[in-house]
Amino acid sequence: MTASTFIIADDHPLFRGALRQAVSRIEGEQTIVEAGDFEAARKAAASHPDAELMLLDLSMPGVSGFSGLMALRAEFASLPIVIVSASDDPTTIRRALELGASGFISKSSGIDDIRAAIQSVLEGDIWTPKNYQGGQEQDPDVADLINRLRTLTPQQSRVLGMLGEGLLNKQIAYELGVSEATIKAHVSAILLKLKVDSRTQAVIQLGKINMAMVA
Repeated sequence: MTASTFIIADDHPLFRGALRQAVSRIEGEQTIVEAGDFEAARKAAASHPDAELMLLDLSMPGVSGFSGLMALRAEFASLPIVIVSASDDPTTIRRALELGASGFISKSSGIDDIRAAIQSVLEGDIWTPKNYQGGQEQDPDVADLINRLRTLTPQQSRVLGMLGEGLLNKQIAYELGVSEATIKAHVSAILLKLKVDSRTQAVIQLGKINMAMVA
């Protein structure tokens, strides 16, 4: 019998241990792959295309807020991603779901609740904290922005996230291992898709999505 593969992406070793403990309580044999930053999470997903799901922290080195979820969702469309975060206000939960998360687990949850959440998602359900009521009514402008963000390619999503971290084109090119001209082309495409005129305005748009989060 083939083991089920789970990817745990969180920069805190102790919490990765808690998530590993929760996963180990699920029936069947598991292979657990851990990642401590966004790039490691992306490589883990690429190396394990048949992974059952990824548990993803919203705040990790190499990513800014929801940009990591957007990039992974775009690149690995068939991989269920469950957000695990200490920022568990209704707006953050709702936004994660709108951006393609298969569930949301609060870091204040106990091991049994985390296990139940994972099991629920594996069965095809969407998991949210028990007290989640759906958040505030969606702002039409934000809904339109989310739809536009979903049109970004995986690489464009990553570039936008790096712009949000204040990186220059040269720095982004170095991090992604591509030419500066390639990054300029990505930035131009991002501006076109987000219907803005400058990288500053693009970062402001990203900020509208991330503003609900508390790191």
